[in-house]
Amino acid sequence: MFVMDVAKALKEAHVDYAIAGGYAVALHGAVRGTLELDIVLRLERENFLAGAAALGRLHLEPRLPATAEEVFSFRREYLKNRGLRQWDLVHPDDPTKRVDIVLTSDLADVAVEHVRVEGVDLPIVSKDDLIAMKKESGRPQDLEDARALERLAK
Repeated sequence: MFVMDVAKALKEAHVDYAIAGGYAVALHGAVRGTLELDIVLRLERENFLAGAAALGRLHLEPRLPATAEEVFSFRREYLKNRGLRQWDLVHPDDPTKRVDIVLTSDLADVAVEHVRVEGVDLPIVSKDDLIAMKKESGRPQDLEDARALERLAK
């Protein structure tokens, strides 16, 4: 399973991360289908570069013609001037293998919960912080995800 491959690669590289997006919504218990795996990293240079390198070892390549160093160094500019909210990496032979590194959130600013899937510990953004991230995005699917997570909290 792709999410397990990513989790293993990031753990072996000692990357501080948590799963966000649709996968996190599903891991919290809401029905959600998604192809891409969104992750939030601790936005420190070494951690960001280690995460990109680990994903590269899974043959994931950036869709944006920019290196991890460039994305990290110019993240705020990309957010402000280009509206780039995530850095997408995809397998060239299998577009279903895709990881989006969220650029709008720092792992240092969110709470993390852990779930075990097939014996693997998966760090995920807490339900409350995931709801906040989804609402901040404002996209229709994200707002629906936030409502689904809020219904679970009741």
